[in-house]
Amino acid sequence: MNLYILRHAIAADPGDPGMPAALSDFDRPLTAEGRRRLRRSICGMEAIGVQFDLVVSSPLVRAIQTAEVVMKAMVIPRDALVVTETLAPGGSHAALVREVNRLAERAGSIVLVGHEPCLSELIGLFCSGRDDASIVLKKGGLAKLESARLRTGRCATLEWLLTPKQLRAMR
Repeated sequence: MNLYILRHAIAADPGDPGMPAALSDFDRPLTAEGRRRLRRSICGMEAIGVQFDLVVSSPLVRAIQTAEVVMKAMVIPRDALVVTETLAPGGSHAALVREVNRLAERAGSIVLVGHEPCLSELIGLFCSGRDDASIVLKKGGLAKLESARLRTGRCATLEWLLTPKQLRAMR
């Protein structure tokens, strides 16, 4: 399976112009700049042949919006979106592994859209067996892992990890 890990794009913060001061972390939307940069990064993804059969997203607004921008730009059907609590901050790695393995039965190429530090922990866990590796996944950054079957330990190979700036340069 090709497993891609995508950190959500740039999101608004409470108190930003047009945002309520009491904006919850769950409800933070993407900024216009975040959407623009993400669309440019997607051009880079397509230029290097990235394709997703299934998009698995955290339920937080900024992650779902990132997933939706990706799906629209890459013409991925709406029914290819799976929203799961296992990708929310504090979600269970073990539960996510079980869910992705179940989903992999119908998709060879899956992208997980979520948040830091969870995503870097997952990359470290899958590639080294440890979730404390020093990995930096910037907002809008994308990593590609290959694995026959995920488990909560060393089970995958990191093929590459690209910053949004690198993705945008590939267009």
